[in-house]
Amino acid sequence: MSYVIATPEMMATAAFDLARIGSQVSAASAVAAMPTTEVVAAGADEVSAGIAALFSAHAQEYQALSAQAAAFHDQFVHTLTAAARWYTATEIANAAAMRVVLGAVNAPTQTLLGRPLIGDGAHGTAPGQPGGAGGLLFGNGGNGAAGA
Repeated sequence: MSYVIATPEMMATAAFDLARIGSQVSAASAVAAMPTTEVVAAGADEVSAGIAALFSAHAQEYQALSAQAAAFHDQFVHTLTAAARWYTATEIANAAAMRVVLGAVNAPTQTLLGRPLIGDGAHGTAPGQPGGAGGLLFGNGGNGAAGA
């Protein structure tokens, strides 16, 4: 079974890495353009001229395909970057909605027992203060503060 993990940070990093790779490939293609598209015949005979023309034609076709691939790559990076932004916005919206639901679920338990049903405890802030209790069903206790 396959598991896929994706986070907004991972997607943004992938988009940045892909953009960097694309610029390096484009730079290498640009450097190779002149020497490969204008191949000089090795000799003054017809065969040398024909082979040079053939290599130049192949190089020109490569440059055309490379330009199309670069355009596709740029669009892919743009789409991946936009997806990471939308993913981040969705995560923020969902987290806000979950806080409201979690507050409603925890309110009765917090009122009756002084502890949440679900959630992590608060971290201690004053020197030597213990961390708060975690949720009854789910959650970790908070970290205590450093000693005096």
